[in-house]
Parts: sequence; C-alpha cells; structure tokens
Amino acid sequence: MAGTQNGGRKAAATNKQRYGLNFYEQIGRKGGKISRGGGFAMNRNLAVEAGRKGGKASRRTKTNAAA
Repeated sequence: MAGTQNGGRKAAATNKQRYGLNFYEQIGRKGGKISRGGGFAMNRNLAVEAGRKGGKASRRTKTNAAA
C-alpha cells in the first residue's frame, strides 16, 4: 500500500513490472492528449468570476474595527 514513501516505491516497482518501464510516461502522455488546455491560466476573466462567486458565497463577515 502506498501510504508511505516505502510503500509508494513498492507500488511503483510493481506497476513498472506489470505494465512496463514506461508505465508512468504512457499515463502522462494520455493525460496530455486529452487535455483541452483550459483552466484559469488560459482565461483570466473566468478566474475573476470564480473569485467573485467564492467571495460572495463566503460566510465570513467583515469585522468592525471600532468594536
């Protein structure tokens, strides 16, 4: 089980043994091909709108400095 560094190394070794040495390379390649290149890095206005919605939905209230 990969709950620790040692376990992660064992799991990685098992995956490479079962599926080949380039197992993780193949998985990364699939993800890169499927990606549509979206997200906040590509659309600044989308990030601004999401931040606005998150701020509005926030339950925190402004504190009164005089109190």
